[in-house]
Amino acid sequence: MAYEEPIRDYDRIVENCTCAFCGCNCDDLTYLVKNEHVVGVRHACRLGASKIMEDMDQRLLVPLIRNEAGELVETDWDTALDKAAELIANSVRPVFYGWSETSIETMKQGIKLGEYVGAVLDNQATICHGPSLQAVQNSGYPVNTLGEVKNRADMIVYTGSNAMNSHPRHLARYAAFPRGYFRKKGRFDRTIVTMDPRYTDTAKMSDIWVGFNPNGDYEFYTALRAVLRGKKLKEDKVSGIPRETIEELAEAMKTTEYGCLFFGLGLTHSLAKQRNIDAGIRLIQDLNKYSKWNLIPMRGHFNVNGFNIFMSFEMGFPYGVDFSRGYPRYMNGETNTIDLLTREEVDVFMVIAADPGAHFPGGANRHLANIPVIQIDIHWGPSTELADVVLPGSFVGVEVAGTSYRMDGVPIYMKKAIDKPETCRDDEWIVRELYERVQKIKGEKIASK
Repeated sequence: MAYEEPIRDYDRIVENCTCAFCGCNCDDLTYLVKNEHVVGVRHACRLGASKIMEDMDQRLLVPLIRNEAGELVETDWDTALDKAAELIANSVRPVFYGWSETSIETMKQGIKLGEYVGAVLDNQATICHGPSLQAVQNSGYPVNTLGEVKNRADMIVYTGSNAMNSHPRHLARYAAFPRGYFRKKGRFDRTIVTMDPRYTDTAKMSDIWVGFNPNGDYEFYTALRAVLRGKKLKEDKVSGIPRETIEELAEAMKTTEYGCLFFGLGLTHSLAKQRNIDAGIRLIQDLNKYSKWNLIPMRGHFNVNGFNIFMSFEMGFPYGVDFSRGYPRYMNGETNTIDLLTREEVDVFMVIAADPGAHFPGGANRHLANIPVIQIDIHWGPSTELADVVLPGSFVGVEVAGTSYRMDGVPIYMKKAIDKPETCRDDEWIVRELYERVQKIKGEKIASK
């Protein structure tokens, strides 16, 4: 569902831009630019357009540093960078968190800095699709691309996700409505199924809604797998769903030509967590004995998947990577940000392109309030209230170019459309500058001994 911004007075247009909102990474946007500010966006959804046409009143434009009175005051870049570098260089257990709304190029600099100081590098997957990544390690990853879905799929299943609200163009551009090479009639060539306890907006426009009980995901998927394997269900209802409905759904999924299961946080954060995703993956593997099926997680931020792919490629682990022993380590419950903060192990926290102040539990934020926090971001938010040093970055895909990964793992180049404010810097430049200054501080310490 594209939101067409009304035509306004503008100086120029920039075509084929990439949206920096959700994991769809729509790359067909047109920006209307006036005085180096995006005043209109064509083809984007309302969520993407509202982010791209940012509210400058909330924009971080100058470096800030917290004074002795506890107030954030403006400062110059050298002072702010030196202070941040000093905090990192003198830290024992630093954590660098976020990365999901910045570029792969910035992450490359982040790995160099993290390895050098022995930090933990973590991203939002630690509190969202972490169970999905654990399940992939357990059961495999029968993934496909959104292009294959558009051109081939005749059955689309959404579970634990309300795509109409969270990813508004997902159905319109990739899944339900577009006309594909083998699906000439678009929506009329497809069956849309929503499996979710709630009757969501996505369920309302689906052909089939299966409203199983809350926290009944694992039970329902296990029953569906049993039917696919030729077993007879003994109970009249499983997780609130009649036996006949489960049998009919299994038969429909078996006889489809090409299907895709899209799952969201509703599946990863109900009672069974990663075991839900295990069951989902096994379900797809069972279906592939009869037809062609794949699955794709509905990733949130536009480059949250990119961090997991990049870290897995470079270090062998998707998130929560700990360099404190001089080599990369990964252990859920030990090297994750929330666990480290609630155990009060962290002594310096750098957040980049994320807002833990708005999303972390109270215990984690209480510890953040007691330790030095460095923020690299473009907007003022709850995390800014916790920060001791604020370094204003740039908007990837609008003010600076960079690489991101779509929810299906396809890399997307996000080009620059306008110039960034003169007082801001690229995220990549900021992290590289911190690395160089930390090296200098540590080098001077070694020389003085």
